[in-house]
Amino acid sequence: MSKKPVSASPLRRLYQFFASVVLTITLLLTLAATSIIGTLIPQNLAPETYLRAYGQGLFRLFSILNLGDMYHSWWFQSLTIILAVNIIVCSVDRLPGIWKIVFGVRSRFKSGKFKNKPGTTEFLSTESAPAMKTAAETLISKSYGHIQVSPSDKGFIVYGEKWRWSRLGVYIVHLSVVLLLLGAVIGSLFGFDGYVNIPEGETIDHIRSRGTGQKIPLPFKIRCDRFSVTFYKDGAPKEFRSDLVIIEKGRDTYKKSIIVNDPLRYNGVNIFQSSYGETESPSPPAAKIEKPEEIVLSLAVRDSGMTYQQKTRIGEPFDLPEGLGKFVVTDFVSDAKFMGQAIGEAIVGILSGKGAEPVEVTLPLRFANFDKMRRGKIIISVLEPSARKKMPAANGKKRYYTGLEITRDPGVWIVYCGFLLMLAGCFITFFMAHEQVAVEITAKGKKSVVRVAGTAYRNKMAMQRKVQRLADRLSAGREKI
Repeated sequence: MSKKPVSASPLRRLYQFFASVVLTITLLLTLAATSIIGTLIPQNLAPETYLRAYGQGLFRLFSILNLGDMYHSWWFQSLTIILAVNIIVCSVDRLPGIWKIVFGVRSRFKSGKFKNKPGTTEFLSTESAPAMKTAAETLISKSYGHIQVSPSDKGFIVYGEKWRWSRLGVYIVHLSVVLLLLGAVIGSLFGFDGYVNIPEGETIDHIRSRGTGQKIPLPFKIRCDRFSVTFYKDGAPKEFRSDLVIIEKGRDTYKKSIIVNDPLRYNGVNIFQSSYGETESPSPPAAKIEKPEEIVLSLAVRDSGMTYQQKTRIGEPFDLPEGLGKFVVTDFVSDAKFMGQAIGEAIVGILSGKGAEPVEVTLPLRFANFDKMRRGKIIISVLEPSARKKMPAANGKKRYYTGLEITRDPGVWIVYCGFLLMLAGCFITFFMAHEQVAVEITAKGKKSVVRVAGTAYRNKMAMQRKVQRLADRLSAGREKI
């Protein structure tokens, strides 16, 4: 009676899925292809830049897949984690066999393993079998870490072996790749990359994300006590320096003057000098935006191609040209968002068309073509976006602000360890190989027949040359290999 095949359990099938080399190749090709996309598409630009460059349809796709910050996107991080799991499972699946070879207690040498090996050399020596055994032991012990002498039917067999552990080199490389992937994921999830401008004498406790513009709180405060800049004769900046102070729990805990390429590093946070400028305001450049008293709008009618201007105020409705309905500005937002992305200051209004439901319209101040995405009969944009109320500078004098790039990558040390392990693993894998030699000595009267053979896990041609050199030195009676 034939037995029905037993189907694997779900856990077993999942294990087999992650132990597949095909999955490894697929993931590597996918990551390579997406990395090309990340190279072709500029990263960490403002949302309106992508909207202007690629249009509404692709912009929506970019927002969903976060292609503007691809290496921090959920799907790229998921591919990285899956690849790390795949490498770990593949290594665990294949490691037991190699482990037995490296650390097994079974007999290390078998004479049959060396029969008919390429490069095997045989010669007749005038020395006796015991004398040749002593010479072989002396030569082999100088190049191989382990030797073993076994009696044969008419003589001896001297075995030598080294670098048995080098078979683990590929697993060291696997571990290094896992560390690199782990460090990248940790840095992506828990690190940040942002910027801030600090006028002299002022203190900040947060920065803006370089990719999204969102606020990122810092674990401490930063104060700029002084900023100085020197110039070349042609007016180009020679050096600009910021005297920074780290403040924790209300106390000054660390001070340093930084210049370009000489950052301040504190508790895993790196502060780089990147730019500078002049300001007349005692507040940082990102001052509070007040609601404008008067707004000038541009009204472009699609069908006629005509463009009109309209002055209005918040809460005052007006008729749209060519009988297209009414519009009223309802609010001014200093930190508007579109599909989860920050788009900065914006005017918000209600558009009422004939025979149509009123719709809310958002008009960012930073770019005029935003309303084209609505695909309405009229395109509305803000002609005069400046709503910032300037404050007089202290004593009427200009002062500098320092532009800082501030980063934190908690996974960087894991990445460094991964690189070091990869260098060690690659060296072991490509320049070291498990080698075994066997010198079989058979008595022939007062003389002896010597047969030298060897085998290597890798680079078999080099092993054949080593066998030949060992045979030459044994036949010449030399002691050095």
